[in-house]
Amino acid sequence: MKKFIEKIGLRNNTCIIPKIVIHVQASFNNTIVTVTDIRGKLVSWSSAGASGFRGTRKGTPYAAQAAAFNAICTLVDQQQGIKIKLAEVIIKGPGLGRDATLRAVSRNSILLSFVRDVTPMPHNGCRPPKKRRV
Repeated sequence: MKKFIEKIGLRNNTCIIPKIVIHVQASFNNTIVTVTDIRGKLVSWSSAGASGFRGTRKGTPYAAQAAAFNAICTLVDQQQGIKIKLAEVIIKGPGLGRDATLRAVSRNSILLSFVRDVTPMPHNGCRPPKKRRV
C-alpha cells in the first residue's frame, strides 16, 4: 500500500501545510491568485473571472480581493479549519489588484514573512507597441 503523506485533499489523505507561497499575477484585465506549498505544488487557485466577474470588472481591485479570498478560503476548508502559520507573497504584473490582494491576505490572519515583486522589466529590449488612439 502506498502512503500519501504529501497529498492534499478533502478525505483522509490530508496534510498540514505550515508555510505557503501565494503567487499573484495582476494584469489590467484579470487577477489570478495561486497558492502553493514551499516546493511549488499547487494547493488552490482562484481568479477574478472564476469569482464571478465578467468584462472590465475583472480588472478592478474588488475582484482581485474576492479572488484572493476565494483561494485562501478553499485552502482553509482543505485544512479543516487549521490556521496557516506563515505565507510568502510573490506579486507579478502592473494591475490594480496588487494592493487589494495583500489586504485580503492580511485580513485572514495569515502572517506574511515577506512580499516580493517579480514584475518583469525590460532592459531596453523589444520595441513597445504603438500608443493607443483615443
